[in-house]
Amino acid sequence: MPKNKDIKKVLVIGSGPIIIGQAAEFDYAGTQACRALKEEGVEVVLINSNPATIMTDKDIADKVYIEPLTLPVVKNLIKKEKPDSILPTLGGQNALNIAMALADEGFLKEHHVETIGTSTRTIKLAEDRLEFKTLMETINEPCAASIVVNHVDDAIVFADKIGYPVVVRPAYTLGGTGGGIAANEKELHDICSNGLRLSRVNQCLIERCIAGWKEIEYEVMRDSAGNCITVCNMENLDPVGVHTGDSIVVAPSQTLSDKEYQMLRSSAFNIITALDIQGGCNVQYALNPDSFEYCVIEVNPRVSRSSALASKATGYPIAKLAAKIALGYTLDEIVNVVTKKTFASYEPTLDYIVCKIPKWPFDKFVGASRELGTQMKATGEVMSICNNFEGALMKAIRSLEQNVYDLFIPELENLQKEELIHKLKDVDDQRIFVVAQALRKEIAAKDIHEITKIDLWFIDKIQHLIEVEQQLKTQELTVELLKLAKRLEFPDRVIAKYTGKSEKEIHEMRKTQHITAAYKTVDTCAAEFDASTPYYYSVHGGYNEVNPQNDKKKIMVLGSGPIRIGQGIEFDYCSVHCVWALKAAGYETIIVNNNPETVSTDFDIADRLYFEPLTPEDIESIIDIEKPDGAIVQFGGQTAIQLTKALMEMGVKILGTSAADVDAAEDRERFDEILEKCGIDRPKGSTVFTIEEAIETAQRLGYPVLVRPSYVLGGAGMEIALNDGDVKKFMGIINRQYQEHPILIDKYLAGKEVEVDAICDENGILIPGIMEHVERAGVHSGDSISVYPTQKIKSEIKEIIVDYTKRLAEALHVIGLINIQFIVYEDQVYVIEVNPRSSRTIPYISKVTDIPVVDIATHVIMGKSIKDQGYKYGLAPEKDTIAIKMPVFSFEKIKGAEISLGPEMKSTGEVLGIDKELDKALYKGFLGAGMNIPTEGNIFVTLKDSEQNQYTADILSDYIDAGFKMYVTDNTMDFFKAHDLPAEEMDYDTAQKWIMNHSTDSEEKLAMVINLPTVANRKNTDSFPVRRKAIERGISVMTCMDTAWAFLKAIRLKQNDTKLEYKALD
Repeated sequence: MPKNKDIKKVLVIGSGPIIIGQAAEFDYAGTQACRALKEEGVEVVLINSNPATIMTDKDIADKVYIEPLTLPVVKNLIKKEKPDSILPTLGGQNALNIAMALADEGFLKEHHVETIGTSTRTIKLAEDRLEFKTLMETINEPCAASIVVNHVDDAIVFADKIGYPVVVRPAYTLGGTGGGIAANEKELHDICSNGLRLSRVNQCLIERCIAGWKEIEYEVMRDSAGNCITVCNMENLDPVGVHTGDSIVVAPSQTLSDKEYQMLRSSAFNIITALDIQGGCNVQYALNPDSFEYCVIEVNPRVSRSSALASKATGYPIAKLAAKIALGYTLDEIVNVVTKKTFASYEPTLDYIVCKIPKWPFDKFVGASRELGTQMKATGEVMSICNNFEGALMKAIRSLEQNVYDLFIPELENLQKEELIHKLKDVDDQRIFVVAQALRKEIAAKDIHEITKIDLWFIDKIQHLIEVEQQLKTQELTVELLKLAKRLEFPDRVIAKYTGKSEKEIHEMRKTQHITAAYKTVDTCAAEFDASTPYYYSVHGGYNEVNPQNDKKKIMVLGSGPIRIGQGIEFDYCSVHCVWALKAAGYETIIVNNNPETVSTDFDIADRLYFEPLTPEDIESIIDIEKPDGAIVQFGGQTAIQLTKALMEMGVKILGTSAADVDAAEDRERFDEILEKCGIDRPKGSTVFTIEEAIETAQRLGYPVLVRPSYVLGGAGMEIALNDGDVKKFMGIINRQYQEHPILIDKYLAGKEVEVDAICDENGILIPGIMEHVERAGVHSGDSISVYPTQKIKSEIKEIIVDYTKRLAEALHVIGLINIQFIVYEDQVYVIEVNPRSSRTIPYISKVTDIPVVDIATHVIMGKSIKDQGYKYGLAPEKDTIAIKMPVFSFEKIKGAEISLGPEMKSTGEVLGIDKELDKALYKGFLGAGMNIPTEGNIFVTLKDSEQNQYTADILSDYIDAGFKMYVTDNTMDFFKAHDLPAEEMDYDTAQKWIMNHSTDSEEKLAMVINLPTVANRKNTDSFPVRRKAIERGISVMTCMDTAWAFLKAIRLKQNDTKLEYKALD
């Protein structure tokens, strides 16, 4: 069926900020789809609130609106832009929910807008738990015994009938949000009431728990003519009970018999035909390991996290094809862009194994629960490809960047058999290492299987890795043993550790014996046809399929690895823009990365893509074959920067700022010398190695002090210490995680924080804009509300900031980008941090100033000056719009996580609020971040002693003037009385009870919590459960007075029912 000529203008709804459960996979899918639609001559209007993505670049769509993804905004846009169609299946759950609400209200029909791709009827059938259950019964597809409820009482009655445990699955949520496994009535009451609150339609499915069955996924596609194909099937190493986003996943499935594979494939086709899916779809199954019994868990009628994985695993561009199908094309009319010979109706075939491991944020939330269940907790993931499972697993483990290179972690080493058997019952992020340790201690594979329900095939493969590990420890390292270890992807450093040799010896032995990596092509067809897209993975053994040409200069760009707190999608944005700029300048580009969710690992971004771990050894193997003319490391975050030294030792030219200068910015003493030469102040401080030195330094500087490790990103390990006990505690934590480098102790100044990104060449600097943080110093810049242009900084201070930036760029010989953070304290400017690389504010400042920062910096790195590119040196003229970068957090997903803000970064994503007026820009930012903005009600307030000042009193007085009633603890009551602020006393236990009443009609409930805890031992205070429970109930919590000031501006605009205007990027 040819293209539908009636589709001329399409509104694409994006997925919004990166949160746990919804990461960069939708940026990748949305970008690919928008490009596919434009390719077909369709006018594309995009709405998305996330400034950090490639998708919101203004040339990806014809019009790009970076505005809050809410129902009123999308309605406003439809009225303004008058699209004939809406495409909601590429923006995750957020976009689906908006499209469904528009359809349910009759708004789409009223404005003559068609839903293209999968229809709203289909979405309702798949997402509404009752409709889906009924349809499955009609087409004889089995589901677990279940009931759909709208009230907790009904759930309890059903659970009593079928017995505990039961699974709770809320309708229309993402990443298992609000769901869980309930083992008893109390747990069911808590999980179900929260799930009903989070569901768009106040609906939960309560089903028989089949935890322990195998979990299998099929990624399938269907067009309007009824053609169906399986793109890829995947198997979770973890059995049912762990969310697939938190599971180790392999593709294709490894333990299914052909009968099981075909049975589930036929079932998937049966389901997508009954649903009338048009586009991509993900079907999840539970399969009884002891029979052919199976259950359908759920169907996602949209592009999902698994689609991104399946797409990268096979090379089959699911999002692009979903967009083409939405325009009316059928699979047998669309040419496969990888082979250029076959059609999209040709099912991909894999002659390799793909392994995905999630990246969890537990390092940022020390003390939070690490338990995995049906609600997703991972922030990102890595993917590896190999020709055997063991090798794929080993590659994936080292891709996680956790300083772990095989299946051994030291904390398990001394556990006895009984302790390990007990620990095997814990379903957490360490389980695969516990399985390996249990095998080392000779616990039988069948016993491990009985406890974990992990298939014996996987346990056997882990056993194989342990056997080879034992051989390395106990036998002479022969050429055959080395070949075996390398075929299973043991890195040189691990082989060296187990054989007692040096890494250099292993490396030399490999080279002498020609044991080197060979590269194979991801071609979608198991080499049956030649692939035209150069997309590679390494194996040891076999011939090399890479044929590098040397007719053009070649540049290698190192990616940023998995998405995590502190290093998110912003660095992928920078890597992609760098590649595009290099291509435009006539260079051949090579990108190395291991993140399946991102645009950088799409098949058509670089001239050659290597899907590999970002470690020195893996990079060296690529360099040996490619021999690039240089490498760019400054766009891949800390991941790429940390490879600089190794690259130089391999003889690779580092383009841009030299490694020595990057090192000078990180090395405390060298940097102090540079600051002294430049005549620039910084907060006083010292480098320390021991706890004794740290305490002595802290006492000399005077508390409060800032304790932090060097060479980290996202404020990792950074804390504000108020006394000797704090210093002792924080030093202990840092020494556990970051042993190689010294620790920095600085005097803490509570001033105004200002941030600058600058492009530097040999003649001068270009600053697109100066950003000011709403929260004072002490809250990590990634967690602060950032404002451009500055609102409270005097012009003479700005001049000093520009001058200091210029001096530092010259002193550090920066070529490319530099990010500097300043504190303005009592009209003095201090430097607190300098990073001669890209930062997380680059996409934001590029979009709001309309200065393509990465493109200019890339051309500078390649030798073209700022002036030659048509730009002027100095601070660019300020725009007349105000842009707010608002952080977005995923606290409710991490059970027991501390939510109060401090120097260590905790946000998972960001949104943009843009307007001519500051208050309106802030309002848009809070709306986009999904904050619950109350207009009336009760506020529970607790203040630490250091915050009991006039500034705080003025803000609280404004809240009272806005009509809020204050409830305070006895300690805070004295402060309220001293400032004549009306309030009633309330203890922490009562506050918790009022929080639990949030969704009820009771008057005894809270609309908001303002809780300013002391930094030290935050979890051990009475206020911690108040913060946690409030966040889990969707109540807004402020842990910084500056944020509360900004939030009140949004409240006032909402109270006045202020109308906002929405504008596309210029």
